[in-house]
Amino acid sequence: MKKLLLAVTVLGFASGSALAQASFESIDADQNGGVTLEEANAAGLPWTPEQFKSADSDQNGMLDAEEFAAATQ
Repeated sequence: MKKLLLAVTVLGFASGSALAQASFESIDADQNGGVTLEEANAAGLPWTPEQFKSADSDQNGMLDAEEFAAATQ
């Protein structure tokens, strides 16, 4: 249920940068400053590897806060 609520929050209401930042921090499970595809999927974001790669503009295998905010707007 917690993951469902998080996914709804991220997908439905992530237009504000403060909310997107809070969502980013909660999805970044290991708190390393980046969200991997596995972390995003575990949080309920239904991204495919292709969608994730497209959002990962620097192609380092994780989304930083800016990339994540752009992907969830």
